Amino acid sequence: MKILRTVFLSSVVLLTGGWGARGHQSANRAAVRALPADGPLFLKEYEDWISKTGPVPDSWRGNSEAYSKIFEDPNHGWFKEQFAFMTAIPRSRYEFVLRLYDEFLKIREKDPDRAALTNVRWTGTLPYAAMENYDRMKSAMRLYRRQTADSSAESQKDAKYVAQDIAFYMGWLGHYTADGAQPLHDTIHHDGWQGPNPKQYTTDPRVHGRFESAFVDLIQLTDADLGPLMEKPKLLDDPFAAILAHLDDAATHVEEVYILDKSGAFADKNSEPARRLARTQLAKAAALLRDLTFTAWVESAKPMTPASAGSNPISRSHPRYNPETGTAAPGPAVKRNGQ
Repeated sequence: MKILRTVFLSSVVLLTGGWGARGHQSANRAAVRALPADGPLFLKEYEDWISKTGPVPDSWRGNSEAYSKIFEDPNHGWFKEQFAFMTAIPRSRYEFVLRLYDEFLKIREKDPDRAALTNVRWTGTLPYAAMENYDRMKSAMRLYRRQTADSSAESQKDAKYVAQDIAFYMGWLGHYTADGAQPLHDTIHHDGWQGPNPKQYTTDPRVHGRFESAFVDLIQLTDADLGPLMEKPKLLDDPFAAILAHLDDAATHVEEVYILDKSGAFADKNSEPARRLARTQLAKAAALLRDLTFTAWVESAKPMTPASAGSNPISRSHPRYNPETGTAAPGPAVKRNGQ
C-alpha cells in the first residue's frame, strides 16, 4: 500500500505540469529579453514563439500517447533522494539508467519499497533532457551560421527555417530549466511530504499546484518581475555541471515551500516570502536558459570536433567507451554536491 500511495501521489504532478503556462512563458520571455549583445539576437524576433513553447513539453505526457509519455515523464523531475547512493552523476543518460538498475538488483529483496522506486521513472532524467536539447540547439546554430554566411537567396531562405528550429529548441529547453528551478521537481516530496514527518507538513498532493500554478497566477507574475532578479549573462564552462548545480540549488528550497504552504501563504497574493520564492526561482530558470543559449551560440562558432576514434562516442577505441551502453559518455561523471 505504501508503494501504491507513493506512485499515486507522484502521478499528480504529471497532470498539473511544471509552473503552469504563466510561469513557463514568463521565464522563457525573460531569457530572450536578457540575451547579451554578442549573443544570438536573431532569436528576439521569435520571442512570442519561444515564450509560448515553454509549456508545450507537458503536452507530450498524455496517457493517449504512451510512447511519448514513457520517454518524457522522467525528463521533468530529478528526485535526488532516490539516487543518493550515487557519489557522482554520469553524463550519459544510459549509464545513469544502468546504475539505477544495478542498485535495484542490490536492494530488491532487502528493501522492496525503495527498490520499486529505484528506476528511471521515479528518479527523473531532467539534466539529460536539458543537455540533449542544448546539443540540438548548438547544432542548429552551427548550420544557421553557415547558411547566413552564404549570400545566395536559397541559403538565406533556409536560414530563416533553421532560426525557427533554434527558437523552438530554446523554448523547449526552457521548460526543463524552469521545472528544475521548482523545488518540488527536485525531491521525492514533490506531491506531499513522504515518510517521516515530524514537522507535520502537508501530505496533500495538491501542494505542488498550489505553489507553481495557482499562486503564480494569483500574483499575476510576468517576465518583468524576473528581469531585475537575473544575474548577469555568462558563458558556461560546463553546461551539464551548471544544470546539476541549478537543480541542487532549487532542492535547498523544498522545506521552504512546505513552510509557506503550512502558513497559507499560497492563498495570499500579498505574501512577500511566497512572492519572492516564486520570482527568484523563475528568474534563476530564465538566467540559466539565457546562459545555455548564449553558450551554445559561442560554441557553435568553433570548428566541429574532427572525426577520429578518440572523439567518436560510438568507437570502441574511445578512452571512455562503455560496453554496457555501446557509447562513451561526453565527459567524466560530476561529483555530487562538491564531494
